[in-house]
Amino acid sequence: MVRDDISERRNKQQVPFVTVAMPIFNAGNYLRMAVLSIVIQTEQNWELLIIDDGSTDNALESIRDIKDSRIYIMQDGENKGLAQRLNEAIDLARGQYFARMDQDDVSYPERFERQIKFFQSNVDLDLLATRSILIDQNNQLVGLFPSSITHEQICARPWMGFHFPHPTWMGKTEWFRKFHYKVPGPYLCEDQEILLRSFRGSHFLTVDEILFAYRIKRDINLQKLFRTRKSVLKVQIRQFMKTREWKYILLAVAVLSGRLVMDCIKFLFQKLSHDHPVGFSTYQLQPWQSLLKRISDIEKSSGAAL
Repeated sequence: MVRDDISERRNKQQVPFVTVAMPIFNAGNYLRMAVLSIVIQTEQNWELLIIDDGSTDNALESIRDIKDSRIYIMQDGENKGLAQRLNEAIDLARGQYFARMDQDDVSYPERFERQIKFFQSNVDLDLLATRSILIDQNNQLVGLFPSSITHEQICARPWMGFHFPHPTWMGKTEWFRKFHYKVPGPYLCEDQEILLRSFRGSHFLTVDEILFAYRIKRDINLQKLFRTRKSVLKVQIRQFMKTREWKYILLAVAVLSGRLVMDCIKFLFQKLSHDHPVGFSTYQLQPWQSLLKRISDIEKSSGAAL
């Protein structure tokens, strides 16, 4: 999948500290902001692998002017799915650490620097997330992503899933190569599957600091949500059967039932939540507004040729 000219160019660059994987599929207008949020990281020793998964929207044209030799765009015209593309990036990675980045999210400038410092002070750490705000299609702050901080908290109730936001992950590249993602990936829960397989022999942590903006759609798509819930349950049942943890299967089914009820209630009352926006503290709101302004100023000055 890597063209000869890209391979040659990568070989001429210094070995990066972090390989950032960004598989994309019809990223639309959000891709440019996502890429710029990597370009302005305070930790500058990275490479960004943008792997197109058969997009048809020409979103890549929006970043062609970003002149940065650390960015590599790879296309083969095929649609293989997120899990396969992440595995391709893992196998191509040259960095000591492997970081996730989604096509429509935004990393705070200090994200990589903070995560690397955690690895340097926790030698047994395998995988690290960060706390995250939730933003909508218009870059408005709408909530906080639920996060657990310590390994014990993250893994305390595997039948309930892991509050460990996938796009914020940075881990040791050797850890990703040990486990890889399951292909074909389960519907919208590739992260839950790999965590279920790996958590007993791994060490996870979350940086207790908001360093990421996770984009969501305000309107609830019940059909998509039900399909995701069902996919997670299948992954859980398969893993708990392997480990013979029968009570976890019953608990997972009970959790699914409760969540489906709550999903329906939220769907019925979602207009109410739109009419009554949640207030946010200065701690949460000001850094996000500052980051938006910084990216906007980049766009207004000399373009993105940084």
